[in-house]
Amino acid sequence: MISINHYLVLSTILFFVGIYGFIARKNMLAVLISVELVLNAVEINFSVFNRYLYPEQMEGMFFSLFGIAISAAETAVAIAIIINVYRNIQNIDIRHIDKLKG
Repeated sequence: MISINHYLVLSTILFFVGIYGFIARKNMLAVLISVELVLNAVEINFSVFNRYLYPEQMEGMFFSLFGIAISAAETAVAIAIIINVYRNIQNIDIRHIDKLKG
């Protein structure tokens, strides 16, 4: 049987891989994927703690579904912004984003 520790280790690994990707990557799409990894780690935690602490209630599952909906909307908006940045400066590297100033 899979215990709570297995889920928490998976969530921790996802979280820190997402943080590393957010800090180390220079491509806007890679940064967006890293943010999604962090959000998925949080949603795993919501579900796991709900399952093991309050198995008869569904609040953690609802928070997870709400988080998935928010991350889908955030991804759509972020991809639209990235497309507009690419149209303006022909590059989606974070180091070149200062070209949008002028």
